[in-house]
Amino acid sequence: MKHRAKYSRLAQSSKSFSLLLLLHFPQEQKQIKMRASCILLCFFMFLAVSSAYPGKKKQYKPCKEFVLYFHDILYNGQNAANATSAIVAAPEGANLTILAGQNHFGNIIVFDDPITLDNNLHSPPVGRAQGMYIYDTKNTFTSWLSFTFALNSTEHQGTISFIGADPILVKSRDISVVGGTGDFFMHRGIATIATDAFEGDVYFRLHVDIKFYECW
Repeated sequence: MKHRAKYSRLAQSSKSFSLLLLLHFPQEQKQIKMRASCILLCFFMFLAVSSAYPGKKKQYKPCKEFVLYFHDILYNGQNAANATSAIVAAPEGANLTILAGQNHFGNIIVFDDPITLDNNLHSPPVGRAQGMYIYDTKNTFTSWLSFTFALNSTEHQGTISFIGADPILVKSRDISVVGGTGDFFMHRGIATIATDAFEGDVYFRLHVDIKFYECW
């Protein structure tokens, strides 16, 4: 009991001493508060700088990649035997065998184009590119694409669906791969397309570099 009383008196003395220090040394209290404020300020400045200069974005590697070509021959009223696409809508009064003026604005074309492994139109096709493109801008050549690759070869069986804007005057541009079937079931990614060749308004060839980033 004596020891407990002794320890209790010591504890009370320690608390009283601490209280006296705080009462008689207000300057030290201010310094402690200022240091704490400086530390907090530095911390928030560090967060601000970190968010302003983020680290490099993670570079994702495709889980599957390959290149294909498709060839589009527009019907012009004289090439029915070879044509693979046709104008199905045009501005009022326009001719459905000639693309409209003013960057072809208002034309809608549907196509059923052959797909090849190389850039030769006469190579054996490995499938068909089927869909449409719409010229949707007045002041420059650009179109909106929506189409499917229906592949039927020893190497690939299934479909791949694409959608996106196509700023035609840009050398290479990206469109979305939004899904697929068969060998490409639930595949998603990016296709980088480039106009590989063209002959007036009648023929063009697209180089399509397909990169899948989600493969099931």
